Amino acid sequence: MDAPQELESPVRAAASARPSELASGRDSTLRELLRVAVPLIVSSGSQSLMHVTDRIFLTHSSVDAVAASLPAGVLFWAMLSLPLGTAVYTNTFVAQYTGAGRPERVAAALWQGVRFAIVCGLLLACCGPFAPQLLSWTGHTGRVAEMEVQYFSICCYGGLPALLSIVCSSFFSGRGRTVIVMWINMAAALFNALLAYLFIFGIGPFPEWGIAGAAWATNITNLCSSTMFAVFAGYSMLKEGYPLWQTWRFDLDLTRRMLRFGLPTGVQYLVDVGAFLLFTVFVGRLGTPDLAATTIAFNLNSLAFIPMFGLGTAVLTVVGRRMGEQRPDEAARTAWCAFAVASAYMGVFIVLYLTLPQLMLLPYAPNEPDKLAEFEKVRPIVVVLLRFVALYSYFDAMAIVFGSAIRGAGDSQFSLWWTFAASWLLMVLPTWMVVRYGSGSLVDCWWAVSVYIIVLGFGFLLRFRRGRWRTMSVIEQPSAAH
Repeated sequence: MDAPQELESPVRAAASARPSELASGRDSTLRELLRVAVPLIVSSGSQSLMHVTDRIFLTHSSVDAVAASLPAGVLFWAMLSLPLGTAVYTNTFVAQYTGAGRPERVAAALWQGVRFAIVCGLLLACCGPFAPQLLSWTGHTGRVAEMEVQYFSICCYGGLPALLSIVCSSFFSGRGRTVIVMWINMAAALFNALLAYLFIFGIGPFPEWGIAGAAWATNITNLCSSTMFAVFAGYSMLKEGYPLWQTWRFDLDLTRRMLRFGLPTGVQYLVDVGAFLLFTVFVGRLGTPDLAATTIAFNLNSLAFIPMFGLGTAVLTVVGRRMGEQRPDEAARTAWCAFAVASAYMGVFIVLYLTLPQLMLLPYAPNEPDKLAEFEKVRPIVVVLLRFVALYSYFDAMAIVFGSAIRGAGDSQFSLWWTFAASWLLMVLPTWMVVRYGSGSLVDCWWAVSVYIIVLGFGFLLRFRRGRWRTMSVIEQPSAAH
């Protein structure tokens, strides 16, 4: 069935927006990838900087605060990861429907994503009062345990705006219009840094909230960014002729399809984050200095890791669009170009981790003598851990790029099962054995993390090379939609 007259404008706009050089050539593919990816990398980098800034402020507040922020934060992300991973997959539907020239389904997919985000966000907010029970099994005690409960309970109330930001931003990122995503996320990162500084240290009229201030700063920032994404998405859809109000009704078939392909990604996120949650719990039993050092090492790792999520989203978008256009060869070329970019980017950070660890740790050093003495117990441990980060960073990029490529085509089931097997058998179980029955060495625990990420990266590469994803699609055929 032909598209209605009011839908032809965005179809023509999408067609005219495709660079003519996309038809062939590695250079043209690289140009398209960078056009989509660079704003997303900058956007993700700003999010990484936001978390790094929070941890730096908390380090200056107290070592206990920065130690508590990791297990509590990872538990929150473990609970958020299932709906978050599912919501992220809205991007794939937008990309494939855009590639197929079906804007009415783009609008419908966004509405289903918004409903899903609201329901899951409200359920997550209900978990806040149960923070003491949810965190009691970690075995942490004293001031660290109190701060964990405080931080987690506040974070739960920010789940809804975080999910809405992901869904509403998919209207732009899924169509490759990523500049607006970059500007909104950069503004959010700056706003969060300001709020965190005011709330954590109690500057001016604000009380000194410590770790609670970091959580509230993030929640308020997510609320502002989700509002901006929703307003801009709605305005753009109306301006470009998308049937925003004609497609608001609940679509059972589309919702089922989105859950069918999106839930495995959400469960994969849950499995991955849950595995790291258990890792941090086991490390926490080794002592506060080991937990604080692990927190800082992962925080510095995020400077390289989180921006690669922006590249992964770009791969998800471009591969999804190429699959919607039924051009798997172009999709494959995109993935290889992305891996070349990721390798070069990670190479820079590998050099920094190995040669300039003390320089990277300077912002974390407190000014007060007593707090500095506590930090000096942590500093040499972090230097050692950054060598492990350098070891696995290249394979981390491999997992992100090729994992995003196969998910962009619809191969989300493999991503789930491979992540589950690798994380729990190679990281969680060995770490538990080291802490419970073995040497109790933090270094041995980090060897488990490194082996897991290396194997994970190779697995996604081999799956991509096999090419089963080339025959997949997440969207229905046009005849089935009408």
